Amino acid sequence: MKAVIMAGGFGTRLRPLTIGIPKPMVPIGNIPMMEHVVNLLKRNGIDEIASLLFFQAEEIKKHFGDGHKFGVRMDYLQPTEDYGTAGAVRFAEDFIDETVLVISGDIITDFNLVEAVKWHMEQKADATIMLTRVENPLAYGIVITDDDGRIVRFLEKPSWGEAFSDTINTGIYILEPHTVQLIPPQTNFDFSQNLYPLMLSRKMGLFGKIAEGYWKDVGNINEYALAHRDLLAGHINLELGLARKKIGDADVYFGKNVHLGEDVTFGGVVVLGDNSTISGGAEVNNSVVGHRVKIGEKSIIHNSVIWSDTWIGAESKLEHSIVCSRGWIGDNVLLLDNVIVSDDCKIGKGATVKANCKIWPGKSVDDGAILSSSLVWGDKWNRELFTQSKVTGLALTELTPEMAVKLGAAFGAFLGPGKRVVTSRDASDTSRLLKRGLIAGFLAAGIDVDDIEAMPIPVVRYALKRGTYGAGVYIRHNPNDYHLIDIILFNGDGLDMPTAKLKKVERMFFGEDFRRANLDETGHLDLPAGVLENYRDDFFGSIKPDIIREAGFKVVIDYANGGASQVYPTLFSQLGVNLVALNAYIDPRKLSTHPDEMAQSIVQLSSIVKSLSADIGFMLNPAAEKLTVVDENGNLIDSQLLLLLVTHLFLRTHKASRIAVPVAASMGVEEIASRYSVEVIRVRNTHLAMMEAYQNAGVDFVGGTLGGFIFPDFQMGTDAIMATVYILEMMATEKVRLGEIRSKFEHYLRKEIRVPCPWSKKGQVMRKLITSTNEKDRQLIDGVRVFENGGWVLVAPDNLTGAFTILGESASQESLDRMVNRYRVLVEEAQN
Repeated sequence: MKAVIMAGGFGTRLRPLTIGIPKPMVPIGNIPMMEHVVNLLKRNGIDEIASLLFFQAEEIKKHFGDGHKFGVRMDYLQPTEDYGTAGAVRFAEDFIDETVLVISGDIITDFNLVEAVKWHMEQKADATIMLTRVENPLAYGIVITDDDGRIVRFLEKPSWGEAFSDTINTGIYILEPHTVQLIPPQTNFDFSQNLYPLMLSRKMGLFGKIAEGYWKDVGNINEYALAHRDLLAGHINLELGLARKKIGDADVYFGKNVHLGEDVTFGGVVVLGDNSTISGGAEVNNSVVGHRVKIGEKSIIHNSVIWSDTWIGAESKLEHSIVCSRGWIGDNVLLLDNVIVSDDCKIGKGATVKANCKIWPGKSVDDGAILSSSLVWGDKWNRELFTQSKVTGLALTELTPEMAVKLGAAFGAFLGPGKRVVTSRDASDTSRLLKRGLIAGFLAAGIDVDDIEAMPIPVVRYALKRGTYGAGVYIRHNPNDYHLIDIILFNGDGLDMPTAKLKKVERMFFGEDFRRANLDETGHLDLPAGVLENYRDDFFGSIKPDIIREAGFKVVIDYANGGASQVYPTLFSQLGVNLVALNAYIDPRKLSTHPDEMAQSIVQLSSIVKSLSADIGFMLNPAAEKLTVVDENGNLIDSQLLLLLVTHLFLRTHKASRIAVPVAASMGVEEIASRYSVEVIRVRNTHLAMMEAYQNAGVDFVGGTLGGFIFPDFQMGTDAIMATVYILEMMATEKVRLGEIRSKFEHYLRKEIRVPCPWSKKGQVMRKLITSTNEKDRQLIDGVRVFENGGWVLVAPDNLTGAFTILGESASQESLDRMVNRYRVLVEEAQN
């Protein structure tokens, strides 16, 4: 049998380890990852191999040659263009004249490939994907099979709400030659996005085999360290070709010609490369020491990986660190947790490198220096960067000015020199400070910046939609916690930045290796005038002001001390509305609201509406994207009821054929829409999904479950200013008040609970939920929505915390309680 090895890409997320060598040549246990793959193939009787090369191909060819030293025959192919994962395999079609196994050259696994191929043959499959189960499936393609192993559903790199299983695609495929022929030649074609959907559409034999054993995609620095931890813990069966010797309680694997001084101590499991020297009094615990490495007297090496040809002086200490090839570490040096020292670096005597620092190749640290940030480009952000198009962190602790500059530079490098961006913020000084850091990063990357200063988010989206921008950024205090800052990224068309783009920015940010502008490419900063005036003018062109004027409304509005107070007064005076304004001034200390404060504000708004006999009361969030509404009787309208009321009014006053709502929206939406023969489509519970539905799905209206709405023509995102006026316009057209019609829609009962669940168990819970509801009427859009007894329940993992949210709706309280409780028990038991 033959195999094709996909010999990796640029290894951006592994930088700086991959600056000098291709990713497949990064060593695990002193052996390149691709050599481990070749050994696995040979062990499973596969000795005819074609390697598809991409980056630094000569390094791979030099190491493997024709393959005879490794007991295989190795051929090489190098596509001249990026044909995608499947397109690259089609490039090797002359090699593929029988069943072929496709495997990445930068994974670590000990799967039984013989067993997998045998299973593939027994199923008479056209293609088999080897599958495994992981704690966090979000970075991979997730897969569901039926009882026979036939693949029925998969999704590439989902969010938690879309992660319907913890069973993932390992990137190891068994393909028949006729399957390879489905791939168009010299075309960018991907396995998961193109070939496998094509096979499913043709009802071909696409199967998934869940493999037993170890598998890890060594995609970033953390995974690299974990792979070594697993190797030393014995969790993976790799051939190191070394003799093992027991020294005290330690297991030590010896290469050739290892020299040990007196009183050397070992702990745990240690791998010593050929011709390495451990001087007297040194201590080495749970570490890998490369070929020709020398460790000085009384030095301490704990949980570290040291590549070949590195010299470490006396009485130095390395903790959870990685030192690449040809490094020079002086005497009395201290490398703290998660330090990376790249190739050809020099760390002077007595220097201290603090935790999480990266030192790029060829850099030097002076004697006695204390390095507290990565050499050149600043501190590492230690967790996933983006959540739903924004970065959120503690102001000036996690989100620092230095970090903002770095993010601006990474984002600017992604956009490319010469592009323009819009920047804006809320009214706080902290947001101003961080915005200026972002702007500095943009300018340094050659990006021109139009700064519209402090404006509500809808005005920023408007500017993006009407302009020729590459992107936009808004900085604010998190609405729920003043101590947190949100940096929100927008696409050039005003939509939230999509995940695919954010992942590229994230890789550049973490890799700390992005292009800076030349001296004459530095970006230009401008403060454009007239944005707010243009917004107001176009706003009036999208509404029917005469209808509102004739109604003579009395309206109470709480601006929540946000930027909308700059927009509304002029609008309402032109609409003839008798306006009572609350909190109509900007107060940076009130840009975030605790739930108790929010409740008090609603009580105040209700009281004033009732006492003044107003027609309606509105409360805007500070960013002017979402509404809270009380009716003319001073009664609060919760967000789900508001959605039903607005949907009802919209369909009575506008022609529509299709509307969109989140999967968590009330089933009353379908009941209302059916009266007007309008189609309802459900989307994920994100603002981006709502905007994409409006842009791409041909919908006439999008209603949210958190007080946000997208009305036709004016904006592609939620705009509380527009929503307020639209509601008044529809009330005037129908000559009704919300309190008069709310009783028609209050028979829907809802209940929501949270069930704690460790992050590591979320994928497992989703898989068991999918299995247990397989025979039920359900939707798999964002979580699992199951229809039962005239109601429904939605079970979805929380994107930000270790928990599941269970939301149910029914006309019967007893049925609702029973349904929610049943799925609470299921989620709890699925964690075992």
